[in-house]
Amino acid sequence: MSQTDLFSDDPAALRAAALRRQLHHHAHRYYVLDAPEIPDAEYDRLFAELQALEAADPGLRPPDSPTQRVIGAVLDGLSPVRHAVPMLSIETETDTTSQGAIAFDERVRSALKLAESDPPVRYAAELKFDGLAINLRYEAGVLVQAATRGDGETGEDVTQNIRTIGQIPLRLTGVDAPVIEVRGEVYMRRDDFERLNEAQRQKGEKTFVNPRNTAAGAVRQLDPAVTAQRPLSFFAYGLGDVQGWDLPATHAGLLDAFAAMGLPVCADRVVAEGADGLVAFHAAIGAKRDALPFDIDGVVYKVDDRALQQQLGFKTREPRWAVAHKYPAQEQLTRVLAIDIQVGRTGKLTPVAKLEPVFVGGTTVSNATLHNEDETRRKDVRVGDTVIVRRAGDVIPEVVGVVPERRPPDAGAPFDLYLRLQGRCPVCASDIVREEGEADWRCTGGLFCPAQRKQALLHFAGRRAMDIEGLGDKVVDQLVDSGLIRTLPELYKLGVLKLAALERMGDKSAQNLVDALEKSRRTTLARFLFGLGIRHVGESTAKALARHFGSIDRLMDAPPEQLLEVPDVGPIVAASLRTFFDQPHNCEVVEQLRAAGVTWDEHEGAPPVQSLPLAGLTFVLTGTLPTMGRDQAKDLIEAAGGKVSSSVSKKTSYVVAGAEAGSKLDKAQSLSLPILDEEGLLQLVASLRVAQGGSDAQ
Repeated sequence: MSQTDLFSDDPAALRAAALRRQLHHHAHRYYVLDAPEIPDAEYDRLFAELQALEAADPGLRPPDSPTQRVIGAVLDGLSPVRHAVPMLSIETETDTTSQGAIAFDERVRSALKLAESDPPVRYAAELKFDGLAINLRYEAGVLVQAATRGDGETGEDVTQNIRTIGQIPLRLTGVDAPVIEVRGEVYMRRDDFERLNEAQRQKGEKTFVNPRNTAAGAVRQLDPAVTAQRPLSFFAYGLGDVQGWDLPATHAGLLDAFAAMGLPVCADRVVAEGADGLVAFHAAIGAKRDALPFDIDGVVYKVDDRALQQQLGFKTREPRWAVAHKYPAQEQLTRVLAIDIQVGRTGKLTPVAKLEPVFVGGTTVSNATLHNEDETRRKDVRVGDTVIVRRAGDVIPEVVGVVPERRPPDAGAPFDLYLRLQGRCPVCASDIVREEGEADWRCTGGLFCPAQRKQALLHFAGRRAMDIEGLGDKVVDQLVDSGLIRTLPELYKLGVLKLAALERMGDKSAQNLVDALEKSRRTTLARFLFGLGIRHVGESTAKALARHFGSIDRLMDAPPEQLLEVPDVGPIVAASLRTFFDQPHNCEVVEQLRAAGVTWDEHEGAPPVQSLPLAGLTFVLTGTLPTMGRDQAKDLIEAAGGKVSSSVSKKTSYVVAGAEAGSKLDKAQSLSLPILDEEGLLQLVASLRVAQGGSDAQ
C-alpha cells in the first residue's frame, strides 16, 4: 500500500489498494509457484474491477499497478533471459456473448477510420490455449534457446526442458535465417493428463489438479529428466525477434509458414470476414469446446493484415489489433454448505457437495459431485470450505479443489462415508459394502432399494434375462414414477386397464405387455439368476451356477466354499453372492416372484459341465449364420457345456464362421484352427452327444 493509501479514507482508493495486493499475490501463485488459489475467472473479475476504478480515477493508477505491466517473475534456480522483443499479453474481452466479437470489430474499424460502406476487415481467428507461453529462438534454423514469458521483458531459460518435447523441432525445415523467434504455448492434452494422474495413483503419489498447472510446472523443472516424464505438447502462434527472413504479409500466412517449417500449428483456425465471421467462429468453437483434446478458455482474434497491425499499433500493455474472446468460465469459487450421499441406479454411493449457488459453465450450480470417498478425502473437502467448482458443457459439475486458506475453524473432521452413514444405505437401510480394490461403496439392497428400482426392473426385463418385450425405459419410468410398481413381483399384478392408462400406451400395447409378462413366468434358472442383477454375476456365471446347483434353494443356502466349486466363480463372485442372499429382503423378493408364478425346471441332479458334449471346448463366433442368430448359437454352445470367447487364440477349439466373417476368420486360418459353418456346429454337437450315449444338455 502506498503512503497515500495509508492515510486515505477514500473507499475507492482503499478498494484499489486492496485489489492490487490481491492481484499481486495471486499472480505470484499462478505465474511463479504454479499453485493458484483461485480460478482464472475470479482473477479476471478482480482485474476488471481494478481497471474500472482506475479508469474512473487515473490518480488511483500507480506505476506498479497490475494493469500497467505484464505479470510474472523469474524463478530462483533458472537463468534469466532478456527478450529481444517483449512478450506482451493481449486484451481480454470478458463479454462472452457474440457482442464481444462485434465490439472488437467496431473498435478496429474506428481506429482505422473505416466507413460503414468500406469492406469488412479480415481477421485471423484461432484458439486461446490454456498452457504456458514460450519463446523459441532459432539461429540459422537451429533451436538455441527457449524462454518463458516471465514479466514480459525478462523470462526464464528452459531450453533443456523444452528439448524434451518431441513436437518442437530442434531444426526448422527449409529455413536458415540468422534469427527467427517462434512464440507459442506448451500445454498438456486431457488424455495425457488423465494417464499421468492414473500412473500417479498406481504409485500412491499425489495427483495433479489440472493440465495447465501440470504443464507449467513441468516446463519449469530444474531437472530436465522430470520434464521428459511429462507428456507435453506445443502449438506455435506468433513471432518474436526476426532477422533475415521475409515475413508473410498476413498472420494466416505466418501460421502456414510455421507449419511448413515443421512446427505444430492448430488446425482449428480460420480467416474471418468482419464481425459476422468472428461471431460464427466463436459459436462454432464453443459448440465443440468440450470435444477438443485439450483445454481452451476462449478464442483469439487478430487483424490478419500485418500492415494494418502496424498501423493500429499498441496501447500500454496490449496490441490494439488483437483480443482474446472468452467463453463462460468453467471454474468458479463457492462454499460447501453440506455433503450429501446419493444412491445411484446401480447402488453406487456418491458424495455430493451442496453449494452456495454459483454461475459457472453457463448455468447456476448448487450441487457438485465429489465422485467417491477416496477423492473427497484426497481433496480434503469439508463442510464450510471454499472450493473451486468446475462445469464443462454437459458434464456433471465437480469440486476440483479446496482453498485451504479460507477454511473456517469449525470445518470438522475429514470425510468418512461409512462412519457418516453408520454402515447403512441412506435410502433403504441395507448394509453398504466396499470390495477390495474398489473405489466405491455400494448399497446391497439391490432388488429392495427404491433408488435402484428402475435399474432392477430394466435389467430383470432384459432380453438375456426374463425377456419381457415392451418393458423399456419409458414404460419403467412411468410405472415407478406413478407408484404402480415398487418391487419386481408387482410386475405380475399389472393388468391391461392399469397399463392402458399410461401415457402413449393404448389397449393394444398394454395387452402385448401383459402377454409378455405372462410368457416370462416360464423361464430357466440361469435367466432368472441373471435377471436378479447380482453384482459380478453375468450370463455365463449364471449358467454355471444353474448347472452346478440345479436349484435356487441350494444356491441360496450354499456356503462360500461350495460356491467356489463352480467354474467361473472366484472369491469376489462368491462374496457377492453371499452378500446378496444374506439380505433378508432379497430372499423375500425371490420368494414373492416364485409365488407370483415365475417357474423353471429344477434339476437337483443337474449334470456337471464335465459330462456335457462340448465340455472343455472354446468357440469363437464370427460373421452371420444362415438361420441362427449370434445369441442362439451362443446358447447352443453353452447349453452343451462349451465356452464362447470373443477373440481367437491358440487355445480356441473351433471358429464358427458365417457370411462376411472378418479378421477373426483370417486369424483362425493363420493358426490352422478348425473352422465350422452353422451346419458343422450342429453336426458336432449331435455327434458328440451320440458318442456320449445321448446325454442331454439340460
